Amino acid sequence: MTLKDLLNKNDRFAAVNGMQLTEIREGYARAEMTVDKNHLNGGNVCQGGALFTLADLAFAAVTNSHGLLTFGIQSSITFSQSAFEGDTLYAEAIETINHHKIPYCEVKIYNQHQQLIAVFTGMAYRKSDKKMTVDALM
Repeated sequence: MTLKDLLNKNDRFAAVNGMQLTEIREGYARAEMTVDKNHLNGGNVCQGGALFTLADLAFAAVTNSHGLLTFGIQSSITFSQSAFEGDTLYAEAIETINHHKIPYCEVKIYNQHQQLIAVFTGMAYRKSDKKMTVDALM
């Protein structure tokens, strides 16, 4: 089982909301979703929590891409424009600082037209216990 398979299976919240990881490599991850009616808020645009979850899924993948179990400790998101029903969204996560304990990442969400929808930043805590590896979860 790969990290992509593990997170796509075990992140049940993301899965039931139609989100999936499509690529993970060291320092990079990509997650996707198609906005459907269940993602819409009262203003008939994609709910911010859905965008946050998509970014958070990519963030989890990129921070765990080095094999040590890593958990988010801080994150924020800035919305630049709305996403609408039928849009296909892509969250691309880049680990901008691969610190051995506190990695820092940036996730950008784009729609199918390559328009920037949101920017998410986050820091994580990487476990130093060599028994706490991603492989141990598989």
